Amino acid sequence: MLHHEYTTKEVFRNNFFKDWRKEMTLEERLLITHLDKCDFTEIHRYFVDKAAARKALPKEEKQKLKEEAAKLQQEFGYCILDGHREKIGNFKMEPPGLFCGRGEHPKMGMVKRRVLSEDVVINCSRDAVPGPPVGHQWREVCSDTTVTWLAAWTENIQNRTKYIALNPSSKLKGEKDRQKYEVARRLGGLVDEIRAQYQAAWEAPEVKTRQRAVALYFIDKLALRAGHEKEDKTADTVGCCSLRVEHVRLHARAAGRQHVVELDFLGKDSVRYHQLVSVEEPVFRNLQLFMKNKKPRDSLFDRLTTSSLNKHLQHLMHGLTAKVFRTYNASVTLQEQLQVLTRATDSQADKVLAYSRANRAVAILCNHQRATPRSFETSMQALRRKIEAKEAQVAEAQEELQRAMASPRTGGDSKSRRLLQQRQQRLQRLSGQLARARAQATAKDENKQVALGTSKLNYLDPRISIAWMWLMSCRCRRFGVPVEKVYSRAQRERFAWALQEGDEHFQF
Repeated sequence: MLHHEYTTKEVFRNNFFKDWRKEMTLEERLLITHLDKCDFTEIHRYFVDKAAARKALPKEEKQKLKEEAAKLQQEFGYCILDGHREKIGNFKMEPPGLFCGRGEHPKMGMVKRRVLSEDVVINCSRDAVPGPPVGHQWREVCSDTTVTWLAAWTENIQNRTKYIALNPSSKLKGEKDRQKYEVARRLGGLVDEIRAQYQAAWEAPEVKTRQRAVALYFIDKLALRAGHEKEDKTADTVGCCSLRVEHVRLHARAAGRQHVVELDFLGKDSVRYHQLVSVEEPVFRNLQLFMKNKKPRDSLFDRLTTSSLNKHLQHLMHGLTAKVFRTYNASVTLQEQLQVLTRATDSQADKVLAYSRANRAVAILCNHQRATPRSFETSMQALRRKIEAKEAQVAEAQEELQRAMASPRTGGDSKSRRLLQQRQQRLQRLSGQLARARAQATAKDENKQVALGTSKLNYLDPRISIAWMWLMSCRCRRFGVPVEKVYSRAQRERFAWALQEGDEHFQF
């Protein structure tokens, strides 16, 4: 991992060295006392050379490896569920390695140990138990029909249970996805009433009721997570209900806006949430009340718990959770942004860029961040060179067209007319390629620190995207947006149910 930025971080290095020392012999522990004095470059070079050798394999060898991988997929990548052959998602076990986490995770650098058969619980029919590796046995074999996982184990870093489950494209997963979005759509029919209720509760006589109302406002407006009790006490991550006074700063006026709340805390996976949000005056006054005479480490919503909030949400609507609010507001944001950002007469490249920007608005709402990829600058330079080359080709094509049009023979015979038409078509084709390359570069730059995939796969009803694509194609077939421009092949498999249902009239 020497090429990763992680290895320069003190927390990563300290955690790694601490775990590495546990694996050393007594003699090694006495000898190796400082990580800074260790040189891993030869080991790193070995793996770099190994990767380069794989890339340099002849075509026949690569094809052989591909066939072996396909054979493994056929043998282990499918299961029989209710008589139907279903694809399994992650059928390969995670290898040992170093934990990275997201954001500034306090456990980064710790050693992920190898998972053995003795760690794994198998869930299948009693007459279909797979054999463990020779000399090993499963930790347990069960036949639990109330769950959808096929195997489970507990990883050693965060003590979380991990699963092998069905592929997202499976019928069972697809139905669960559909149900999730239908619950969010049901919230759309009640959301105005719910908002009116919690807004009225801002003036309630009980502080407990006011705190619940303000917390619900944060969950609705800012797409905050509720903040469940954590098993991992090391990471100081919080959600809405577990916010402390130190996470909130109040500004009567900031950035030209009134009643501004500054939130700064570590959310899920230790990803920082830092936003300045203008709120309604009653919310601002209530926050002043909640923070009065409290220390920085005191709870902001000291009369509220996650369980009491969830109970209240269930009372408002069956199946309602903080995540349903996130799904609803994410999907509504996408739908509204697509209506604002796209016109039927826009080019295909402009429409794809508009979709990326709409998706980006959702990712920002949900705080889906990522570090700028290491390959970003290299790939951007390649795109810039491609754009410069296309600009030169377009300029050349324009000159050729102008010369053709200026020729006294233009239009005089069929050959010159055909030549003129070819020049026009070439210019049109190159201009389209240039527009797509520019749009691609713009999207890449805008999204370098935003993770679009999480919201696209987990929070956005795919029927909205499909309806938008159909609508764009119906209104202007020439500049329509094919589904492969928005969803990859794996994503299309996952959302097969939505592709069957969707039409241009769908509204979330």
